[in-house]
Amino acid sequence: MFDKERAKDVFLRYTQEYDTQNILISHKIEHTLRVAMLSERYAQALGMGAEDTALAWFLGLLHDIGRFEQVRRYGTFVDSQSVDHAELSGDILFLDGLLERFPAEGLPGDWRAIAELSIRQHNKLRLPEGLDARTLRFAELLRDADKTDIFRVMVSIPFDQRAGSSRASFQDTGEASPDVMACVLEHRCVPARLRRSRFEGHVSHCCLAFELVFPIARQTVKEEGWLLLLLAETDAEGKQIWNDTETEQLRILRREIEKAWGVSL
Repeated sequence: MFDKERAKDVFLRYTQEYDTQNILISHKIEHTLRVAMLSERYAQALGMGAEDTALAWFLGLLHDIGRFEQVRRYGTFVDSQSVDHAELSGDILFLDGLLERFPAEGLPGDWRAIAELSIRQHNKLRLPEGLDARTLRFAELLRDADKTDIFRVMVSIPFDQRAGSSRASFQDTGEASPDVMACVLEHRCVPARLRRSRFEGHVSHCCLAFELVFPIARQTVKEEGWLLLLLAETDAEGKQIWNDTETEQLRILRREIEKAWGVSL
């Protein structure tokens, strides 16, 4: 049986090498543990066996390991302003040897190849073509679990804190461009190169909803309610959050997500 507690202990001891008082670090620890939990839940819902379910949890635990070094080096989570955090995670684990600190007993025999592919690809706009069905399933499961919790992170951490040292590179105002809204209408993610303003970043994160593969992930997102908060037009006091154009664009975005999912949020 895979020793989850030992693996979690190795992860937490590794994070102690970083400034855990930094909100970016502390929230990334929380995000990691939630993605591991969600990955396990989704694997169980999909009827995976014990070893595969353990691997799904382990992928969640490992997927963002490079985020901690990214913050130390660059002070931001914005990959376009620093480094591809998924590739950095893969390098730290599979090239620098961090993976050897973790237990492996109880995982399926093909776990290393699946893990490296899934971790390095979890943030990419599209998965590579030609993956075998088993690897594809794990990669999609990890991506779904990660996206599920990103909605919570977006609500929980203010933009200035999430962007860190890169916050000045985003315009404070500016409705979504026609190119960004075309992504909305085509039900796909927004490429990083199209995001110029904070609002366009907000829209692009909401568009992650279009990419969720498994019904259990869409169900979880709907039940948790974070996406609905991101799509809200007013704050808790009833004050309009966005300008009129941006508010209308959020209405369109919500309509398109509901159309894509076939349910009301």
